Amino acid sequence: MLRAAEADDIEQLVEMRAVVMRADLERLGRFDPQRVRRRLRDAYEPEHSWIIEVDGEFAGCVALRPAPDAYWLEHFFLAPHLQGSGTGGAVVAHLLERCDREGVPVRLNVLQGSAARRLYERHGFVTESEDPVDVFMVRPARPTPSAAIGPAAVGPVPASARPAPTP
Repeated sequence: MLRAAEADDIEQLVEMRAVVMRADLERLGRFDPQRVRRRLRDAYEPEHSWIIEVDGEFAGCVALRPAPDAYWLEHFFLAPHLQGSGTGGAVVAHLLERCDREGVPVRLNVLQGSAARRLYERHGFVTESEDPVDVFMVRPARPTPSAAIGPAAVGPVPASARPAPTP
């Protein structure tokens, strides 16, 4: 379901992101076709990103970026025909399980009025703050009894889900 992202995945990602985010951004009066693509190009870090595949086909993207006090769940989008299928929930659960082993909170932001907010709330995210465009959410750390502190504690990830090594 997850495979390591690569630098050359970017064009496919920016195109899907533009499609997936268009309705919410238009509703907020903020859709700009060039900006929606540029923002992902500027922030894309393949070493912290995975490509979501369903039946061997490109289905979306997700990133889990480490920060000093949390992980940031970012650039999470799924092909429209798969939204509501449980695929997104399975991806979130997998990533949160990894974070729980480390005992670190996870943060994200979601557009105001986005249906994705319900997905995050089902997985324990709560609103931390809001502005007219974004809702900033956090899922407090849920350490497991064997949780360790440090990047190595994220634990083994199937080879198909490992990000590419950093040079």
